Amino acid sequence: MKNGERVVGIQNFLIEGVSCAGKTTVCDELQRLGYQPIHGDRELAYRGDPETGETVDGNAPGHHIWDVDKVRVLVADQTHEATFFCGGSRNSAKFIDLFDAVFVLEIDLDTLNQRLAARPEDEWGGTASEGESFARRQHATKEGLPQNAVSVDSTAPLATVVTKILRVAGLATP
Repeated sequence: MKNGERVVGIQNFLIEGVSCAGKTTVCDELQRLGYQPIHGDRELAYRGDPETGETVDGNAPGHHIWDVDKVRVLVADQTHEATFFCGGSRNSAKFIDLFDAVFVLEIDLDTLNQRLAARPEDEWGGTASEGESFARRQHATKEGLPQNAVSVDSTAPLATVVTKILRVAGLATP
């Protein structure tokens, strides 16, 4: 904040969704189109306590959360027309107010199961014990997903998904 005002980039958007909803794929496509993407799961995420932000070590209970200070720094960057933060974070309530719009990629259970089955074993969710039970529970409950977001059917072709996001954001579409 500067003199009580929120300092933000030109436009900032959050793209969330359950595991296998297509967040990384959408992020890669936005980058290909010339937009600034932030792969939250790669660049901002760590295992920690969603309330305190403290890192959780070993097998202690913890969640996939983002570094709030890093999010704030990236949101304040005004060198890009738009920045898209893509990925899942169980502490998004700590920074969601910084975004101009929030999108949640939605998929049906059959698509979720197909995408989980296609994941390489060395990726998170690539093994049944690791991903399936969590992803199915999250799909059923929408646990941790932002409320009042723009819903996007990510079972549609990638170009359709990205075009909807860009239109709602008021940005140029391919």
